[in-house]
Amino acid sequence: MILEIITPDKTIYNGDADLVQLPGIDGSFEILNNHAPLISALKKGKVKVKKASGEEFFEINGGIIEVLKNKILILAE
Repeated sequence: MILEIITPDKTIYNGDADLVQLPGIDGSFEILNNHAPLISALKKGKVKVKKASGEEFFEINGGIIEVLKNKILILAE
């Protein structure tokens, strides 16, 4: 999957991901390859990005996620 995390100031991540774990408004959830289309609100917390070379974490203050055709776009605060 392709993951892009954008803030109002800059792009903080743009690359491949095998798994993305997110802090949803109603609880944590994960996105895997070939996930169904989705739009959801995010709360303050950590975004975990797992890929072949390891894991990365990004702090966000909330935002919106869109998943469509193996592309994840996170508009984060």
